[in-house]
Amino acid sequence: MGESVLRFEHVTVAFDGDPAIEDVSFSIDAGESRVILGAAASGKTVILKTALGLLRPDEGRVLLFGKDITVLAEQDLYDLRARAGMLFQESALFDSLTIEENVAYPLENQKLVDVPNEQVRPRVAEALRFVELEHTLDKLPSELSGGMRRRVGIARANVTAPQLVLYDSPTAGLDPITANNIMALIVKERDLRHATTIIVTQRFQDGQIMAKYRYNASGKTLERAGSNGSGAVQGLKFLVMKEGRLVFEGSEEELQQSRDAYISKFVLRH
Repeated sequence: MGESVLRFEHVTVAFDGDPAIEDVSFSIDAGESRVILGAAASGKTVILKTALGLLRPDEGRVLLFGKDITVLAEQDLYDLRARAGMLFQESALFDSLTIEENVAYPLENQKLVDVPNEQVRPRVAEALRFVELEHTLDKLPSELSGGMRRRVGIARANVTAPQLVLYDSPTAGLDPITANNIMALIVKERDLRHATTIIVTQRFQDGQIMAKYRYNASGKTLERAGSNGSGAVQGLKFLVMKEGRLVFEGSEEELQQSRDAYISKFVLRH
């Protein structure tokens, strides 16, 4: 804890002169979590792509693992990205590759991931077992349901045991039960590997699961955080984006208490 994994300093990214994100500043330390909420086209996905250097800022600085990636060469960026994993929207699996080949891709194509050939398949099998899909090794993505493909994406994002994991709309388009199962897997990954985690979502329920639950390894289930069952996960903050600007950063309790009309759209009142 305490070591900065990702830091945005007054970052602006524009397309054809129109800012997609504008003057965005935040940071996340090792082992912490962030839930980024916002309407469509509010800049959530742009933040994730900028965090990995897939988009370059027009203004400001992005520090990834302590390195200013705004001035790094592409090769150096590639090496830093090897320390991160990302679940893209709709999983972004390769249609022509088997599930085994999809999950093995980061192990076989990231130079800094030093895994001997004979260990690739066991690592892939372990990652798929973690998301309860070890029986799908030889299947193609088209043979799986949307929820199963999302779980394969989680396995691929985590197969290298990255220090930072980014999830772009992991529950989008899924039914509520499947969406909750996906979030349970993300919490499981976070708590068993202590990975720094950032999730982009439009579902406040996703953030609640991240904020209120921990994975119990002995019971192999989620349980309420805090000794009395009413606590919150430490090191987790919510960020709310509006039209490219960061308009809120704070705890779930602070989010619930906000009376801002826009922020309130993402909160379930009881």
